[in-house]
Amino acid sequence: MATIDGFGDQTVWLEAMVDLVIPADDFPSASRAGALAFLASYLGERPDLRSRLDRLISSCATTALEVGSELSAVIVDSTIVDSEDWRWFAELVSAGYYSDPAQGGNADAASWRMVDWSPAPAGGWPQEIPVPEPPPRTVQVGQLRDRYDAIVIGSGPGGGVAACLLAGSGRRVLVVEAGGWPATAELAIDQLRNPRSDWGLLPLTGPTNGADLRVLEVGPDQRRLRSYEPGWNNNAVTAGGGSRVYGAQAWRFEPRDFAMASIYGVPDGSALADWPISYDDLEPYYSQAEQELGVSGSRLGERFRRSHFPMPPVRSGPRHELLRAAAEKLGWTTVRVPLLVNSRERDGRAGCPGCRMCVGFACPVDAKAGSQNTVLRRAFATGRAEILLDTRAERLVVDYRGRVSEVALVGRLADGRVWRRSVAAKEFVVAGGAIESARLLLNSAHDGEPAGIGNGADQVGRHLQGHVYGGAVGIFDDEVEDLVGPGPSLATHDFRHQMPGIVGGGILVDEFVPLPANVYRMLTEAGLIPRWGLASKQGMRRLLRRVLRVMGPIQEVTSAESRVRVDPHTYDALGVPVARLSGTVHANDLAAQSVIAAKAYEWLVTAGATRTALLEGAAPGPSAGQHQAGTCRMGDDPRRSVVDPWCRVWGHDNLWVTDASVHVTNGAANPVLTVFANSYRAMSRLAGT
Repeated sequence: MATIDGFGDQTVWLEAMVDLVIPADDFPSASRAGALAFLASYLGERPDLRSRLDRLISSCATTALEVGSELSAVIVDSTIVDSEDWRWFAELVSAGYYSDPAQGGNADAASWRMVDWSPAPAGGWPQEIPVPEPPPRTVQVGQLRDRYDAIVIGSGPGGGVAACLLAGSGRRVLVVEAGGWPATAELAIDQLRNPRSDWGLLPLTGPTNGADLRVLEVGPDQRRLRSYEPGWNNNAVTAGGGSRVYGAQAWRFEPRDFAMASIYGVPDGSALADWPISYDDLEPYYSQAEQELGVSGSRLGERFRRSHFPMPPVRSGPRHELLRAAAEKLGWTTVRVPLLVNSRERDGRAGCPGCRMCVGFACPVDAKAGSQNTVLRRAFATGRAEILLDTRAERLVVDYRGRVSEVALVGRLADGRVWRRSVAAKEFVVAGGAIESARLLLNSAHDGEPAGIGNGADQVGRHLQGHVYGGAVGIFDDEVEDLVGPGPSLATHDFRHQMPGIVGGGILVDEFVPLPANVYRMLTEAGLIPRWGLASKQGMRRLLRRVLRVMGPIQEVTSAESRVRVDPHTYDALGVPVARLSGTVHANDLAAQSVIAAKAYEWLVTAGATRTALLEGAAPGPSAGQHQAGTCRMGDDPRRSVVDPWCRVWGHDNLWVTDASVHVTNGAANPVLTVFANSYRAMSRLAGT
């Protein structure tokens, strides 16, 4: 037998092993579908895992030789299949088999034919994809001006709105983005390298450099993490930020979300507080964001709304009616899921065709509204805004008066050389995400503020939060999933502030159209199919259209000990001290997660699920995923907050923060519309509009 890509004499054993994971039946085995080529490619990116595979191959081979029998018979009867190494191996082989053919392990899309799945919408694409993209107005380091009217650090929702309004007011604006601007074609396909996957590969939305570390404290232990490892807490590092590839659920926070401490008191071990603003203060800007960005949805169920959505909801499939009828039996109210997705052509962008790859991917037809194709595009259209890509803001520089006067930038040239340069401005807006915004302020320490800019009261970096999720997965006898995207169409808010004994609560939403590799992981982790073998393969074939998942985020109570600091001994690839994360999830949030998971279970059973499993639990460390928030808390007292009610850093009259780090609490729903709206509120005042 020929050897494959450096496996040498191990090839014969490895082929037998992958075919134990996915045997042949009416569809190819793993080896026939290209598993060895996939493993070789994967290990080319993750050479640190080669020794783990070698160890497993050696263990399998040694056991077979000692017994003198075929590998399959020996391994099935051995303890090897119960080991963590075998579990890792089975998941990795399955990832290649069920993911996109470009990964190398799903030749001719064999597994997709097996499970009757494809990325395209039913009936195919309505137009050639991806659609042409207007080029961004970029600037290179050698073209930078010495001074701008305003510098915006970060190009996600908060930074994009700031750039748009400030450029629209006549200011000359520089946007600084740590990531690049990858083409839609790069971000619309890869199922193992999107920021919502965790298959151990660097996300295409960045950081794409494995040297960009973070440090995670869990008790006395400290771990240096790369961006593909759990606990790093990735939030897309690219133009548009997370909005380039998000799921685009566009919920408002509700009035009670702004007064949690007044309603519930402050639980022991938390730092729960009220916002210094109310829902009524933000409501006009919610409406503005919905109208200017484009949100599809139905008013039904959101009694605190004062305006209609600009577009009707996107299409939904049979699971919508199934779950709606079940909720009605339970006496629950439901509402359509609002999405920052065009349900029809609007603002020069197409309507959603219902494809099956939305969350984690760029939209091939540009139907999904993000910062990069709405507010940033409008900022560039003024001719007064430009973006500097692949550049980190290393620190903010203050002058002799203690006023922010410059930002020190650092990047890398095409030949690998690192450059550094400071650029001046009159006004500065920080919007790099909760972890990176706190990191920048802390790294900007100077003689007048030795603990970091805005950190005189030791508040920068504290109250780090995100969203703990709870839910359930159910299997049905009949097909319930028609794979009409994006997927989320129905939610209940009945448990948002109505959980006895629980502070806060959460919502429940039906999930996005599933990717086959993610369905495999969901079913195996829930114990609904085996991790390997013919039963696993046949389970995937039967169940992909018979499985539903209902999930929802929890309104977390905050803790001052869940926080971001900078690590003085660990630097990123550009020599900047990295973020160090610490803290834990509060006991209230775990209790809320259990309640919302039980409600999801009840919903699925009432809908007719015959096998159901709870989805709950939290990883060690703080909650700080793609919904990260809280590290530059807004308040009306500089002793207990970082920014004032208008998002200006206390003690600095020309420095604002406009991302979710200013959130006092993070709501019981996806926070992106609140980020957009709050940036419109704060920046409208600054821009004088």
